[in-house]
Amino acid sequence: MGNTRYAFTDENNDTLPVKLLYVTSSRYERDWKSLAHTHYFTELFYVKNGSGQLLTDQESIPLQKDDFAIINPHVRHTETSLDATPMEYVILGVEGIQFTFPGQKEYTVFNCHDTKAHLMYFFTSMLREMEEKKEYYELVCRNLLEILIVNLIRYNNFQFDVIASSPKVNQECKLVKRYIDANYSEDICLDSLAGLAHLNKYYLIHAFTESYGISPINYLNEKRIQNCKELLASTDYSIAEIARLSGFSSQSYFSQSFRKSCGMTAKAYRKAMEQ
Repeated sequence: MGNTRYAFTDENNDTLPVKLLYVTSSRYERDWKSLAHTHYFTELFYVKNGSGQLLTDQESIPLQKDDFAIINPHVRHTETSLDATPMEYVILGVEGIQFTFPGQKEYTVFNCHDTKAHLMYFFTSMLREMEEKKEYYELVCRNLLEILIVNLIRYNNFQFDVIASSPKVNQECKLVKRYIDANYSEDICLDSLAGLAHLNKYYLIHAFTESYGISPINYLNEKRIQNCKELLASTDYSIAEIARLSGFSSQSYFSQSFRKSCGMTAKAYRKAMEQ
């Protein structure tokens, strides 16, 4: 009986210092706001179906089914879709690494049709782990991510650099905060804010809260309540009108939010301000 044994050494056995921030599976809809933005982390972007474009400050790159895009940190970009063939895609947000591409570019797009089934295994497995959150799912995702990155390096001869963690307040959170400050009276929801920043909504909650000590929706409510307080003290508008002008579509929700924030009703607050 033949027997071949391969010895495993500890050489080059270090784990990659990367962190999976989120996994997002999306389908481009016509109401999607395609705004140029940056991330402090690297994005791995796989087109499952449809076609569109990756837009950067330097160029426009066509995207089609089975295209794979890697976008390094701090690259201003956005993606658009063709209405006739809407894009479906999966995105990984990865902290702690950036790639080196030919021509000194900070992004690349390549077609991975030949390795589609192999690469998609990692995307779908990480997405499932993040959704189900079974025991040790973080460990599973970290290992899957490391294997995916190694395969990308093998297939394309990419090099990578380890990068330090970025400041807590990143550009996406700043963008969301500025948008809320300027548009709090409009119809705003978590999904629209996540779309504006091109982020997974659960990651947006985490990053915004870590940056400002409050979730984006609670910050939105506080901005609206502050405007209500100013109008209650300085105008004769009815309480219902003030709630509407400040962005509250529900009178009951406004009343609940105002009492929780101020410890009194809007009527009592106005009376107190008149004294």
